[in-house]
Amino acid sequence: MSDDYRSMWTDLGLDLEAHDALLGVLGNAYREIYLAQQDRPEGMGYFDFVMSEVHGLRIKELLDEKAAGRKIVGSYCVFVPEEIVLAANATLVGLCSGADFAMEEVEMLLPRNTCALIKSAFGFKIGKVCPYLESADMVVGENTCDGKKKAYESLGHMIENLYVMDLPQMKSDQGRALLKAEYDRFKAAMEVLTGVTITADALKEAIRTVNAKRAALHRLLSLRAADPTPISGLDALLANQVFFYDNPARFTASVNAICDELEKRVAQQQGVFAAGTPRILISGCPQAVPNWKLPWIIESAGAVIVGEESCVGERGTRHLTDDTGRTVDELMAAIVDRYFQVDCAIFTPNPDRLMHIKEMVGAYHADGVIHYGLQFCQPYLMEAIPVEKALEDENIPCLRIETDYGMEDAGQLKTRVEAFVELLKP
Repeated sequence: MSDDYRSMWTDLGLDLEAHDALLGVLGNAYREIYLAQQDRPEGMGYFDFVMSEVHGLRIKELLDEKAAGRKIVGSYCVFVPEEIVLAANATLVGLCSGADFAMEEVEMLLPRNTCALIKSAFGFKIGKVCPYLESADMVVGENTCDGKKKAYESLGHMIENLYVMDLPQMKSDQGRALLKAEYDRFKAAMEVLTGVTITADALKEAIRTVNAKRAALHRLLSLRAADPTPISGLDALLANQVFFYDNPARFTASVNAICDELEKRVAQQQGVFAAGTPRILISGCPQAVPNWKLPWIIESAGAVIVGEESCVGERGTRHLTDDTGRTVDELMAAIVDRYFQVDCAIFTPNPDRLMHIKEMVGAYHADGVIHYGLQFCQPYLMEAIPVEKALEDENIPCLRIETDYGMEDAGQLKTRVEAFVELLKP
């Protein structure tokens, strides 16, 4: 990274020594996990570049936007509607989590048995190592689970402009009404933040921009149904992760470019793994950068990941938003309808999620499912047992994994995953 970036990071208030250490670990992991892969699509070069500049050039772009008067909004969840942010002439970016940082300090504020994702988000703030967080004019939290709901009370003392969004817990008329009221409140908050009145034309354009991003990913995901699959699960996961950071138009163009390449691979029956390689669907908790441990273990064990039933995956991008409305109210209603279909484990009951897992098993010709639960993430861990039972009742093999961001259990996980993969072989 250049000296210009170091000056930029200093101005953002980052701890340079800690940040250097983080980038060193991130760079080494990326080389060992991603760049060591064989026969990667050439189009992945763009995503390699994004990752090499994820705390550099992309942050400079955001700061240039701020200098031009545009606001930056940071988010931890797919329930924060990017359409509303873009319509207010602001930029939405995902915030840092996915790795342990400053855990001793974090555990002075949160119980040790708090979800790893929540502790990670706190660690990046306390450790002063997330330039996205420090660049944001507003940080949007959301009351998905009880852990987040209570954690935001503490995080609010550390972040100048923390906005907390309430979310429904049941798919009911009352639940939809709550989501509508919260999105209307968020729209008003965005207008106050930016000084921009959101119009129907701006909302329609924003919906089309976000739909294009999601449609590009849908195209990529559909190509993974081929056998042999033309892209590794690790590389597909990276595209899903970059979705939350990159400029929308550039991301859409880059994903469509790699899809052009992958379509040629499929036509030539060229894959990154041999035909007949055991095919795995990962289901469960989101996997943010640099949470690559489990996918790396799976694909090092002789299997290929063909889909992610996750917020950083198909759950987060599955549905497009209807853009045919003519008024702000009609378009806002379409946004509510779209996000109300997200089948997060916070909902009770949650039959749609199980239905989608089964649909994905069929669509991607998966031989088995690995259910990924983050340690102390109660919603997904509670759903894991009935999900496993329902799948096995239909003769779909399922392995439940519960882990965190550390590498201490990598050997144990490798043994379990290798045994599971052996079971899937003909």
